[in-house]
Amino acid sequence: MSHPTDWTASEALREIRAGRISPREYAEALLARCEAAAGLNAFIHLDPEQVLAAADRAASGSGGRLNGLPVPVKDNFDTADMPTTGGTPGLRDHRPTRNAPAVQRLIDEGAILMGKLNLHELAFGITSNNGAFGPARNPYDPSRIPGGSSGGSGAAVGARMAPAALGSDTGGSVRIPAALCGIAGLRPTTGRYSQAGIVPISHTRDTAGPLARSVEDLALFDSVIAGEPDGLPETDLKGVRIGVPRGHFLENLHPETARVAEEALAALADAGAVPVEADMPEVPKLDEAAGFPIALYETVVDLNRYLSGHGLSMDFAALAGAAASPDVAGLLQSLTTPEGAIPEAVYREALTGTRPALQAAYADWFASNRVAAAIFPTTPLPAARIGEDETVELNGEQAPTFLTFIRNTGPSSVAGIPGVTLPAGLSADGLPIGMEIDGPAGSDRALLALSAAIEAILPATPAPPAIPAGS
Repeated sequence: MSHPTDWTASEALREIRAGRISPREYAEALLARCEAAAGLNAFIHLDPEQVLAAADRAASGSGGRLNGLPVPVKDNFDTADMPTTGGTPGLRDHRPTRNAPAVQRLIDEGAILMGKLNLHELAFGITSNNGAFGPARNPYDPSRIPGGSSGGSGAAVGARMAPAALGSDTGGSVRIPAALCGIAGLRPTTGRYSQAGIVPISHTRDTAGPLARSVEDLALFDSVIAGEPDGLPETDLKGVRIGVPRGHFLENLHPETARVAEEALAALADAGAVPVEADMPEVPKLDEAAGFPIALYETVVDLNRYLSGHGLSMDFAALAGAAASPDVAGLLQSLTTPEGAIPEAVYREALTGTRPALQAAYADWFASNRVAAAIFPTTPLPAARIGEDETVELNGEQAPTFLTFIRNTGPSSVAGIPGVTLPAGLSADGLPIGMEIDGPAGSDRALLALSAAIEAILPATPAPPAIPAGS
């Protein structure tokens, strides 16, 4: 049997239920890995004694679908027993009085709250180069980003410090770190999970989402958080029509990303799936028109509501003024100025005109092409180097880091449709590359079932070589 830290969440739960390992023994193995991989800076808060005490309680508890499973969560989820910093100085001492409902669902099923994970400050970016708590690092190359904004979540699960984690996703913040850290991630249909008790960016676009090392685990966490039964139907890929939107989504890719993507598409065809090449020409334009006006208008309103709702004395302007990461400080502080603020009329048009048009374009694309899902690379390139905050090189040219990494994940985020990213292989220099599968709104369980079938034909991603293998 493999080392406990290599087990998926579902494998660990089976071992615990069978009595082959105790919750404390499993927690001790994970905590030892956390100590060995502490240089990745995945955690903002980790109290081993707290974890072990909870593991001992789980051993004598009444069970639950996640009983005895340590699960860390991104540090923008409210937790009653740990600080919730949002990765920003203004919230360093913030202690919510109750858990976010998504976290409470896990605890109610017996999960152990393992700690709080590093993130891009206030979830406003994709590098997780955090000016207040230090950068989270990629387990496959610690000089590179783990993605963001749920970078600590991706790093912890990829490095085998935890079997699964919770992140949040506004424009790719679950799927990007999952892809760059060699694991799987789910952005559910917006509204499927409660967004209460999570430091917000945009109530229209935000959602919690799990990161794990198997689709089986994503499906388990989805069923727990959404309050639905376990289990996925067996899905045969033979005859399944899967859309391949080459325009935009497969253009200007890093050569290694392009290679892995074509190998994945070939594997799909070999398995009997039917790739359907069909572009979405209007989707990128509608995304560009709707995405930022919605997010940047709502972040001022929603953060003010979060701060006042938690009885905090500061407002959005004070929180922005205390931001430590230059990119986040510059953006948020600009929103407090007449020149930088999003006019309400622009926001209303994006929300009530452009976004519904984007949603209709997606629905029409799935229906008219008779496809179950779309597939494309999650990011156009593997992980950038830490410090490449403004621009990154892609095919010999400097490209904006943020816009380049969210190019493929952004549109479906604004539309609110579900997406799964799967590890699809490694670049020539050992960096993970992910493929995303998006489905129609509300198709989460069917999308997970399809993703499980695709996962089975993709190459297994090895554990990071720099992380100790355990003993």
